[in-house]
Parts: sequence; structure tokens; C-alpha cells
Amino acid sequence: MPRLSAVSREALSPDNQKAYDAIVASRGEVRGPFAAIMHSPELAGRVAHTGTYVRFETTVPKLQNELAILTVARHWDADYEWVAHEIQAKEAGAREEAIAAIGNRKAPAGLTDEEALTVKFALELLQNHKVSDATFNAVKDKLGEQGVTDLTVTVGYYSLISCVLNSMEMMPDKTTLPA
Repeated sequence: MPRLSAVSREALSPDNQKAYDAIVASRGEVRGPFAAIMHSPELAGRVAHTGTYVRFETTVPKLQNELAILTVARHWDADYEWVAHEIQAKEAGAREEAIAAIGNRKAPAGLTDEEALTVKFALELLQNHKVSDATFNAVKDKLGEQGVTDLTVTVGYYSLISCVLNSMEMMPDKTTLPA
């Protein structure tokens, strides 16, 4: 059970309802991490704005983006994020073997070169707090300068979301997915 209850739109001031409405417009409803972040409506709006770009408008191909998100979810043991994005990864064409390798912390072993590059980039950033020149340059060569920037921010954004989910003890269920 989450540590904080959901905030209703009616409980917010008219100015804060704008942030609530913006989240509903981009995601259909306020749920998951945004149910918790809505306790700080201005922050919720800003986080959601970044999330809309990272999830729906990024230059990173959908499959690579979802593999990076799964890598972050597994790193943080964010079960809610894992369940939500395992579904998204499958819809983007992720191989079961790739999802299993990330989930079992075996990746990048067992991944194709393209999958491994994305996962390696995310793992280096999460585990080493930086990315090697070789990995950075390989991603930049593949995705371009904007793409490597977008991938970096995806890892950071989903780390933030994972921390919210974990600290608020939000667990996946059918009424709160996907995030």
C-alpha cells in the first residue's frame, strides 16, 4: 500500500489543477508515481513535462529506450517500473531473452550488439556514475549527439521515478499501470 494517498483534483487550488490536468492530458489519468508527486503539484507538472518528452518524444528508438528503462528499473529494484515497462518493451519488440537477461542481472551477456550497447550505457552510468569514452562514443555514433543526450536523461529521469516509487512503496497493480 502506498505511503501517501492520491490527491484529488478537487483538493487542489485552481493553479495546481493545471498541473493535474496536464498530467491527465498526457497520460489519461494521475496514477503511479504521479499520484505521489502530486503532493507537490508544481514539481509534478515539471516532472511530467520531462517525462512526456523522455517517454513519448525522445529521439532514442522505442526499443532502445525501453531497454534502458528496464535496466534502470532493475538497478533500483523498482517493481512497479519493471512491470509497466516490461509490457512497453514487449510492445516495442524486445526479445524475451533480452528482458530476461536484464531482469536476471546477466546483461549485457546474451544480448545482441545493439541491445548490449544501450544496456551497457545505462549500467555504466548507474553503477560507475559515469560512462566510458568507448561506450559514450559508440552510442553517440549510433544515435547522434541529441540521441546520447536523450538516452542519458532517460536513465536519470527513470532513476528519479524509481526512487519515488520505491520510497512511497508503490507496487504494481492493474489499476496503476503503466507509468
